[in-house]
Amino acid sequence: MKKIGITGQKGFVGSHLYNTLGLFPEEFERVDFQKEFFEDNDKLDEFIKKCDIIVHLAAMNRHDSEQMIYETNIALCNKLVTSLERTNSKAHVLISSSTQEERDNLYGKSKREGREAIVNWANENSGKVTGLIIPNVFGAFGKPFYNSFIATFCYQLTHGEMPTIANDGEVKLIYVQELVMKIINEIQSEKSQPELFIEPTSTKKVSEVLALLNDYKTKYFDNGEIPVLNDKFEHNLFNTYRSYMDYKTHFPVKFTQHTDPRGAFVEVIRLGIGGQCSFSTTVPEITRGNHYHTRKIERFAVIKGKALIQLRKINTDEVLDFYLDGVEPAYVDMPIWYTHNIKNVGNEDLYTIFWIDEPFNPEDADTYFETV
Repeated sequence: MKKIGITGQKGFVGSHLYNTLGLFPEEFERVDFQKEFFEDNDKLDEFIKKCDIIVHLAAMNRHDSEQMIYETNIALCNKLVTSLERTNSKAHVLISSSTQEERDNLYGKSKREGREAIVNWANENSGKVTGLIIPNVFGAFGKPFYNSFIATFCYQLTHGEMPTIANDGEVKLIYVQELVMKIINEIQSEKSQPELFIEPTSTKKVSEVLALLNDYKTKYFDNGEIPVLNDKFEHNLFNTYRSYMDYKTHFPVKFTQHTDPRGAFVEVIRLGIGGQCSFSTTVPEITRGNHYHTRKIERFAVIKGKALIQLRKINTDEVLDFYLDGVEPAYVDMPIWYTHNIKNVGNEDLYTIFWIDEPFNPEDADTYFETV
């Protein structure tokens, strides 16, 4: 059992890494980190002593003052090195750097010098270090106007704003979950690599990304259609886009119901992709679900009876409650990293249609059980 601590645990990459490590309970034990530890030597030392592996992600990415970015990032690395020395730590330290290392800016300089400080500590103390030189990262829950242009575009398109392109250059990208798995692979390898370039998984022009996101807004956000997703990048980008929606106000979405003397007709889902569609009946007071997915796209459509659908983002306390009634058929889509369930709260059988974008595979189910 490897004990792993993550500085920047609650940040964009840090939170994804922390949550994913939790999917390997027999291999990894997560050591809790709070940003206040950097202001208290005793607490920082206590944290360092507990860790077999430290992933140093804490950093400032943007600020009005480049000098502030530089000074903050260097200070964080120096505090970490000093604590490693005080505690005589033998931890494997993985530090995140950036492909901006070679650019003529203070952010890139801070990342390069910070990585070099950790490498020097390792060389002088027989330590182990992995310097991760990372391209642009995107994914669910990134901070708009801070983590990436994709985070900014997604936020704007889901909040009634119009993105603009300042520089339509090509950008080398990696999805946050792909990066997290590369970090975990490096942890498992136990190798020391002072300079490890993480290869991007896609290269896109800014305008290409915006065109896809605009398509998602028109088809999915405005009309409820699951768009064509041609490859893994587009699948990841679509899940990223969905994470910026205000679920509390967007769902449940009522279906358009067509009635005539024969009865009623409702189109449940319009697809640009395939997947698996299922139908269920649920007796009163029974709850289904209480699990979450890290990649799957899923829709719950209630067509008869009364249901309570609940969602809760992993590592948060807020529960979103959606009450649906088959009298007005409606649906709720499940975001990634949200545990969810559905309960029959009526007095008759509940009829639900479930759609998911990939057939169930017990060898790779992407289904993790946790009570809402």
